[in-house]
Amino acid sequence: MPERATVGSAGYDFYSPLDFVLEPGQTIKIPTGIRAKIEDGWVLMIFPRSGLGFKFRIQLNNTVGIIDSDYYGSDNEGHIFIKITNDSNEGKTLSLKKGDGFAQGVFLPYGVTSDDEAAALRNGGFGSTG
Repeated sequence: MPERATVGSAGYDFYSPLDFVLEPGQTIKIPTGIRAKIEDGWVLMIFPRSGLGFKFRIQLNNTVGIIDSDYYGSDNEGHIFIKITNDSNEGKTLSLKKGDGFAQGVFLPYGVTSDDEAAALRNGGFGSTG
């Protein structure tokens, strides 16, 4: 399960469910096995762990993962997948073991405009809303 490392940590660390090696330019889609039940008015944002981004230039393929509160109940059961790429321009290879932290999730409140009229219901994951 994701967890915060210290009392001052904003992010919940996601741990790899498998061993993997990423050469520069390679990509992997990681099935985290995690679902997050999120209160209305909140969002879970996924980022690479800071150290991996700094040392290896690891990047999420969608730059920042946005997990909406209604994703939990979608028809794919709300499972969170994280797709990362080793974008190293220094020839660095990333090697992680099962249980190593590789991403972090931060819960944030959000607002909507006063004329917001969204009424559609989610049914699906990536690209499900158009």
